Amino acid sequence: MFPLGTKAPNFELQDVVSGKKVALSDVKSPVATVVMFICNHCPYVKHVQKQLVELANDYMPKGVSFVAINSNDVEQYPEDSPEKMKEVAEKLQYPFPYLYDETQEVAKAYQAACTPDFYIFDGRLQCVYRGQLDDSRPGNEIPVTGESIRTALDQLINQTPITVQQKPSIGCNIKWKEA
Repeated sequence: MFPLGTKAPNFELQDVVSGKKVALSDVKSPVATVVMFICNHCPYVKHVQKQLVELANDYMPKGVSFVAINSNDVEQYPEDSPEKMKEVAEKLQYPFPYLYDETQEVAKAYQAACTPDFYIFDGRLQCVYRGQLDDSRPGNEIPVTGESIRTALDQLINQTPITVQQKPSIGCNIKWKEA
């Protein structure tokens, strides 16, 4: 897993909704920056999409910024194409940029393994959390609350040590392009 304390790797990717290039420096927050690796087709992402919107809407007023990145191979998974990404972002009213990582270099830099995968960086862009949204999975009957991320964000905002157990995300593997 991406080591805690690691500085957030820079990126500059196309936002599928606005059509503009968005860099890490554009979304960085002095409070906390949440980087999410998601996609459209994965049942694990579909399971949490509404909570991602709620989470962002709850924490953006507290100074937390959010950005979502899709790094999947769209030739093999056309549902994850930029056009389809835009449709999903608009339908669900994503309050954060949804970026397309065509080269997959950003996913590799973050050592992202699956969708969804979450990273929280402090105001200095040092990684303070990486892992799951919460304990909910499709079919396990646990409500989707975002508890793991919410706890980590609350502790970061309150400037207390992050004590939440950092469990790896579980989901669909990132769909890497064939070499």
